[in-house]
Amino acid sequence: MSNIRHGNAKFALAAICLSSMMFGLEISSVPAILPTLERTLHADFQQLQWTMNAYTLAVATVLMAAGTLADRYGRKRLFIASMIAFGLSSLVCGIAPNITILIAGRALQGGTGGAMLISQIAVLSQQYGDARERAKAFGWWGIVFGFGLGFGPAIGSGIAALMGWEWVFLVHVLMTILTVFLAIANVRESRDPNAQRLDIAGIVSLSAAVFCLVFYITQGSQLGLTNPVSMSAGALAAVSFVVFMATEFSKSHPMFDFTVFRIRRFLGAIFGSMGMNFSFWPFMIYIPIWFEAGLGLGGIATGIALLAYTLPTLIVPPFAERLLLRRGPGVVIPAGLFTIGLGFLLMKFGPAAGAAILPVTLLGALVAGIGLGVTNTPVTNTTTGSVSSDRAGMASGIDMSARMISLAVNIAVMGFILMSGILAHLQAVLPVSVDRALLRGLAERIASGNVSVLDDPTAKLSSEIARKALAAGFDWVMLYGALSVWALAFLSLFAFGIRMRADATASE
Repeated sequence: MSNIRHGNAKFALAAICLSSMMFGLEISSVPAILPTLERTLHADFQQLQWTMNAYTLAVATVLMAAGTLADRYGRKRLFIASMIAFGLSSLVCGIAPNITILIAGRALQGGTGGAMLISQIAVLSQQYGDARERAKAFGWWGIVFGFGLGFGPAIGSGIAALMGWEWVFLVHVLMTILTVFLAIANVRESRDPNAQRLDIAGIVSLSAAVFCLVFYITQGSQLGLTNPVSMSAGALAAVSFVVFMATEFSKSHPMFDFTVFRIRRFLGAIFGSMGMNFSFWPFMIYIPIWFEAGLGLGGIATGIALLAYTLPTLIVPPFAERLLLRRGPGVVIPAGLFTIGLGFLLMKFGPAAGAAILPVTLLGALVAGIGLGVTNTPVTNTTTGSVSSDRAGMASGIDMSARMISLAVNIAVMGFILMSGILAHLQAVLPVSVDRALLRGLAERIASGNVSVLDDPTAKLSSEIARKALAAGFDWVMLYGALSVWALAFLSLFAFGIRMRADATASE
């Protein structure tokens, strides 16, 4: 009898799906409460960025290592351990008395969440021996994960409004208890006796490179990009990346096999993976600020409005799969990226619509969400399907790493652009006598959504000017999102095109 018909297999799938929903919620529900954190914990703009980046950076750090640990020491063991640690780190976040401890808790959440994510995939692969039942299990896993991502903003806003922002994190403590109970009783243990050793040098050097690059961009907006501290971080990022490259090229079985980039389908899909995280996902961090401070929506209304941005990511993928079978990834992935860019362009022109600013903005958010839904699943299917089965895990690891690294970097880049746009507007409309340090401080407060109490007699800054400055900053960010995703759409199309021409030549 097949595994999926046993009660323990169903409960094991329930445990996997609950943990995937928790991981998805922690990506999409927290951005909806960032304006609340700015008010209640008195967080500045950089600290709000680090609240999200601490999570994504930690996820990127552990992804490649977690797979090896699961293979060596047991997939069930790592799954349960990472869930318990995720629940404890969620408790730290929920009782955090200040933003510093919250950021530290978010880093712990990200590290344990990344291990939990990899363990989910490894457990599902081993729990179901039959290919058809494994496909069904992964289908349910994807639906629940998408639910967490799609409804996270509304859930986060609702919980914060009814119970307080702390429960956006504390709810995971309760979910963890149930999930661990289900996993202990129903998930089967498995391990790989031939698992590779941990690539410590590769993990450390790549993590250092990404962290220093994000630090350079994030703190550069405050210290200045040419500040000695910022320049040191940038130099260390470059050196660490060179060390990482040298380490991986020197190994016969590297953690990060660069030879897969010679496969054009894989390369085209990775450009698609990066395109989503140059535009759609990092903007998830900032769009709640725009809805609340820029458009004047309340907390719950913001959560509902964000469904226009996220709900298509849950509804569209089944249609994208059919389109992928008919048209192929070389058409679907670039088309999805182009649609995301079109949505960003519509959102950019929202303020020009006057009284129709909200409908136009929501239309743009909807179009961007549709583009993401078209792109996301085909990217995953193409990266794993472009390589042999024995390299699928490594390909998936590269895909997830590319997503998390480009997401972390672009959270910082979008924040830098938002600050620059706001600062440029303030410099254009305020007297030249206003101190630059004061202007930068005001720009940070505006960027974090604080536009209603900024009447400053020293700077002659009114709330109206602050809102216009915020709109100018978001205008820059939306333009960046559109242009960057279109650039990656072109690169993806070019990579797939080379492959198609090569196949056509070979067939002649």
